[in-house]
Amino acid sequence: MLKYIYQDLLSVVKYLPGGVAMGAVFSVAFFWAAKKIRKGRGKERVAMLPAASFWIYVSVMLIITFFSRESGSRQGMDLELFSTWGINERNNAYVVENVLLFIPYGFISPWAFQALRRILRCGAFGFLTSLGIELLQLATQRGYFQIDDILTNTLGTVIGYLLFRIVFALIPKKR
Repeated sequence: MLKYIYQDLLSVVKYLPGGVAMGAVFSVAFFWAAKKIRKGRGKERVAMLPAASFWIYVSVMLIITFFSRESGSRQGMDLELFSTWGINERNNAYVVENVLLFIPYGFISPWAFQALRRILRCGAFGFLTSLGIELLQLATQRGYFQIDDILTNTLGTVIGYLLFRIVFALIPKKR
């Protein structure tokens, strides 16, 4: 199984430059819009590093899960819960990879957006993001719609959130 995970991770490294570039464009647009909206309301500025990290990661994730595949290359729907795990090493690797893909998302999201600093909100955000990706894959036939993917992506988000809490609990607070 580890062999498959390693191979799959290596195969997506080539999408990092495009994802980072697309994320940079999204970040600039986000900062421009946030500046306009917040200035009118008298609110403080958005923290640049967390927000830029979020948009870059979202871009990389979209390229990996959506844009790296040809339209019509995959079609189908699997609504059976836990149907992916245990079939073979390849499918087990897919399950682990889905969890791994969303761990950074669960870490970066609450770092970037204060509203997501509660576990249920962050978990729901990961669930809705995963559901959106699955629906887009289904509509464009760029991936299989699988309940297992939504479950494992949400699990990855929650693990990432817990890591966020641990890391930021260890950082000394400013007075």
